Amino acid sequence: MPPQLPALTLHDASARVIDVRTQYPDGLLGVPRSGLRLSWRAAADTAQVAYQIRWGSQVSAVTPPIASDASIGIMAPGPDLGPGERRRYAVRFATAQGWSRWSDDVVVEAAVDLSALDAVPIGGSEPTEGPVMLLRRSFTLPAAPLSARLRATFWGVGELRINGRRATDEHLAPGWTNYRKRLVLGTWDVTDLLESGENAIAVLLGDGWYRGRLGWENGTEQYGAELAALVQLEVECLDGTRVRVATSTEWVTSTGAIRSASLYDGVEVDLQQDPTGWDAPGFDDSTWTAAEEVAVNMGAVEPRITTGVRTVGEWAATRKARGAHTLIDTGQNIAGWLRLVVEGKAGARVTVRHAEVLESDGSIHTASLRTARATDSYILAHDGFTTLEPTFTFHGFQFAEVTGAAVVSATAVAVSSADLPRSTFSAADPRLEQLHSNVAWSQRDNFVSLPTDCPQRDERLGWTGDAQAFAATASTLFDVESFWMSWLRDVELDQDADGSVASVVPNILNEPDPSTVGEWTTMGRAGWGDVATIAPWAVYESYGSDEVLIRQLDSMRRWVQSLEQRSVGGLLPTEFQFGDWLDPDAPAGEPWKAKVSADYVANAFFAHSARLLADAERLVGDSGNAERAAQISERVARATWNRWGSQAAETGTGAAIALEFQIAPESARTRIGDRLARNVRRERGRITTGFLGTPLILHALAHSNHFDEAYLMLLRLEPPSWLYQVTMGATSVWERWDALAPDGSINSGALATEGSPSMLSFNHYAYGAVVDWMYRYVAGIAPTRDRPGYRRILVAPRPSTEIPWAAASISTRLGPASIDWRVTGSHMDISLLVPFGADATMDLPVTGRSIVELDGRPFSGGSVGPGQHRIAVSWPRIADPSVSAGASSR
Repeated sequence: MPPQLPALTLHDASARVIDVRTQYPDGLLGVPRSGLRLSWRAAADTAQVAYQIRWGSQVSAVTPPIASDASIGIMAPGPDLGPGERRRYAVRFATAQGWSRWSDDVVVEAAVDLSALDAVPIGGSEPTEGPVMLLRRSFTLPAAPLSARLRATFWGVGELRINGRRATDEHLAPGWTNYRKRLVLGTWDVTDLLESGENAIAVLLGDGWYRGRLGWENGTEQYGAELAALVQLEVECLDGTRVRVATSTEWVTSTGAIRSASLYDGVEVDLQQDPTGWDAPGFDDSTWTAAEEVAVNMGAVEPRITTGVRTVGEWAATRKARGAHTLIDTGQNIAGWLRLVVEGKAGARVTVRHAEVLESDGSIHTASLRTARATDSYILAHDGFTTLEPTFTFHGFQFAEVTGAAVVSATAVAVSSADLPRSTFSAADPRLEQLHSNVAWSQRDNFVSLPTDCPQRDERLGWTGDAQAFAATASTLFDVESFWMSWLRDVELDQDADGSVASVVPNILNEPDPSTVGEWTTMGRAGWGDVATIAPWAVYESYGSDEVLIRQLDSMRRWVQSLEQRSVGGLLPTEFQFGDWLDPDAPAGEPWKAKVSADYVANAFFAHSARLLADAERLVGDSGNAERAAQISERVARATWNRWGSQAAETGTGAAIALEFQIAPESARTRIGDRLARNVRRERGRITTGFLGTPLILHALAHSNHFDEAYLMLLRLEPPSWLYQVTMGATSVWERWDALAPDGSINSGALATEGSPSMLSFNHYAYGAVVDWMYRYVAGIAPTRDRPGYRRILVAPRPSTEIPWAAASISTRLGPASIDWRVTGSHMDISLLVPFGADATMDLPVTGRSIVELDGRPFSGGSVGPGQHRIAVSWPRIADPSVSAGASSR
């Protein structure tokens, strides 16, 4: 029976809606016209039993009361938004006592129809890797602007300027997508940049990902040979007139100071060639040439669903004279650049070379950059002081050497698409806090438009294996739900006709000759292609909206179907796999040759993906499909275990996969967990896993109740380990466990395959997936599968002798959730905040002697409702990472 709803006239004074949001980042304009969803944060003394939504553009409509406690990812009522429509939504909810007041409105502005644009794509004739194009147009407004919208996208990367000022706060627009099939159109409010009378709109247009150098094979023009800008400005003036300025062949083009701009190589800037005032009104552009209309695929243009790359931090870097150079240290490995104020002579060349680490002699280490020059060069236009800052490039670096002028000041500028932190973490061991910081920075640095592998060398590609390993952690650290949904759209677009998923997305890698496919191929690789199922589920579990599963369901289906089609006798055949990539015990230069069988790994991931598909089908798909996917998963898991399981479970990765992916039968799980723990003790916590095993191994130890060994591994200081990197001064996560030796010498990163480039990065996030475990068990706060998005919070802190206190907070869609606990003597005290609309399940570290109290009363189990709670546990179980080799786990 549905709950009895209160009369609409009843008011609950305790009930209030704190805020309402859509699935898109706050302030994003020009969103898709269909599929809008609403979420809200609220507070009341008792639970929500119903809600209403008010909506409209001119006249408001109100939905009937809807009996539900849901408040995340609710489909917005009403028809699809009209082109450019601004529609308001408000929410109120009911408790058993009555209704809340209506919330403040959230305003949504839809994208326009492309067919209604007057703009045509325009460009010039500058060559690839040549000067950045300048495009401009003057126009007049008859009165002051009341409202103005700027819409734009670029086949290349563009920067928009109005009246001499930047029109947006984004870099490298429109970001990197599968340009052949998808190019995103941005919309911005630029009312404040315009004025009555003469105005000017201008564009810088560079190569970027569209035709610039990408990948270690030095390919250019991956998507096309001609750059283009599509721009339209729509202004409504106070006198009622409307003015539209759109790209056309009436615009003019030239070049200026930026003689080249490369993502890998940096910029070449000759300030003597800067046409001063070119982006402002009154500039004489009579000698410029007419822009050319460029033939492009307009059918690929669609509204964007996430924001672009933004500045996420600026701070003063340190300067130190070193011979003829000035050494700059930002103090943090970042993706970004330096803004320098230099003092020099006209015509002097200032060179800025970037690197992640220093050589033993104090010079910058550039070998790991491979062919990426990562160098910005400037020719000064005048004597005295000059501010230098690059455009259309970014570098992965902490250090830089500057030559050619005296450096007066240096500002580090960090950029990212992960611009909204979602969580905090602290613990008794400051090294864990530094590890958390390192992981968060590696996410920032590698979430530059898409989830990349590294931000510094001639790669910076969207490796799908790294992404799936890190998806859960990434979704905890930053609010990146729309970022994931945007990139997962490209994952689907890059699937081949059979449903195989690429190893990098967008995919710019060339498949080998068919005769060598058995040796090397990048389509459909285990642990990489499985991003199609693993990442959507991680996003769903972390944020709570089923939108990502609905969007990606067909992609998930096609991926599992591709595995089924490739299978022979029910299992995948032996073929090239990346396997447990960068297993620390793999042969030197052959990171794919892990201890665990690649065939075992491939089929285990097959079973896991099929199980995730079955779960998604039950939620948002078809029950028959769910049953078929579950049967595939069970069959493949059973066959995988029977063929490889016993031997694979002798390795850390094999055991972790057997437990976490439900490959091992129930009867073997305890034995596998015990063996895994013994192996960890024998190795004294030494990490023995690569990219695929490392995100799973601590979870496998936890789920088999071996927290002594989990902490032994987490807190290990000797290499290879997470905290070894911290003790060596790392400020981000390394690609290789042994990137730096204890004596400070730098790994060569050499690969054994002839002609292969070296492989060394000090900024890879994959191993940072350990932070997910730190939130779940060190702090003890996590979402659950049954009520995702922290609607049900699992509270499972596990103190250790080395970690007597920890705390964490998460900004959930329902509101802040937090935990703060500490152990003093024989007592553990926990402060827990559960947001309205959620509950918490307790999995406390109790022993046979423990007494548990909740808010001063005896607690025997069950769920805990919203609010601030105090929990006391006497005689808690304390993990002891100092267990000696051969000792039994407690």
